[in-house]
Amino acid sequence: MHCPFCAANDTKVIDSRLVADGHQVRRRRQCLACSERFTTFESAELVMPRLIKTTGNREPFNEDKLRGGIQRALEKRPVSVEVIESTINHIKSQLRATGEREVPSDMVGNLVMDALKELDKIAYIRFASVYKSFEDLREFGEEIARLEN
Repeated sequence: MHCPFCAANDTKVIDSRLVADGHQVRRRRQCLACSERFTTFESAELVMPRLIKTTGNREPFNEDKLRGGIQRALEKRPVSVEVIESTINHIKSQLRATGEREVPSDMVGNLVMDALKELDKIAYIRFASVYKSFEDLREFGEEIARLEN
């Protein structure tokens, strides 16, 4: 770590503490050249994979789009904001856990459908009807029958 006062390369860590509920490390450092002290914060950089759309285009993962789709499906349903946020975080963790730099966008859709199936059956059907582009009532009925089995 470069000293912000004299730009020397050699610093030593005097003290380390977990902060932000364990998501960051606060380090107290001292420059070995000028003896000035300063604080640094470290946190993990969690990179989300890029999405490969069905058209072949690639785009960055967009958490707002994920949140919007889930919220639209759960609109006027008895599911708390905390549960929605937990679900979003779980889906993001599953995507990161693949270890891939790029994943197909339908993987995200399937993860959302799996999560909604557990949370709220009506929200699942709402999301599936748009995601799978249902054309008529027969397709709705088939999906509901699969859900009941």
